[in-house]
Amino acid sequence: MSEAGGRAVGPRSTADVGPVVILGGRSEIGIEIAVRLAAGRDVVLAARRSDSLVDEVAAVKAAGAAAVATVEFDADDVDSHSALLDALERDHGPLDTVVLAYGILGDQSRAEADSSHAVAIVHTDFVAQVSMLTLLADRMRSRGTGAIVVFSSIAGARVRRANYVYGSAKAGLDGFASGLGDALHGSGVQLLVVQPGFVIGRMTEGMSPAPLSSTPAQVADAVVRGLRRNSRRVWVPGLLRPLIGVMRVLPQPIWRRMPR
Repeated sequence: MSEAGGRAVGPRSTADVGPVVILGGRSEIGIEIAVRLAAGRDVVLAARRSDSLVDEVAAVKAAGAAAVATVEFDADDVDSHSALLDALERDHGPLDTVVLAYGILGDQSRAEADSSHAVAIVHTDFVAQVSMLTLLADRMRSRGTGAIVVFSSIAGARVRRANYVYGSAKAGLDGFASGLGDALHGSGVQLLVVQPGFVIGRMTEGMSPAPLSSTPAQVADAVVRGLRRNSRRVWVPGLLRPLIGVMRVLPQPIWRRMPR
């Protein structure tokens, strides 16, 4: 078993061999994962304004990457996703590990009155993830190998009034990823769903940390362990797993008053 409850079915035979791609190459969690997987491997950081990823590239190089490349990537432009993967495989060969590290928290208050902002949150955190997951799963399944990491959230375990737009996007993504993981069972492709609680970092700057918070480094440690153990899901921290069970049975009048 992984630290967070995913079923371990043995290490992946291709681990630590092929290229690692971080989709969302400016993400703190994404870079922490890249640093932990970098030794001797090619790493690609994909992000908007990719020419400004100077510090991120330096960190991954310092971790021992064989080579670090950057590529322009707009997650919201779903029509560009297939061409991006074509280019990555042309330049770097079959992709071994791909981390979907992009997403936005958005502004709940604004989203309640501004439908375009609500749609933007759901597009980035659900639609753009579904697009990339589908493309990656199809490519990797045809080869019979590869690993994909996608980030769910405790916010999607049971959607709260305090952040229901972001939470609903994560709930949808969690359901999609769970079903996709079942579809990939036996294919040789690992889909690791990561379900963290509150993560202290740039995305949550200015917010009071919730109980059982974690750091990007702690999330990355759990992701790498999950990849090594071929887990399907990890919770960060592991205590979130039983907490989610409690959350799901709380009466609605109590749940309605729960903070972010």
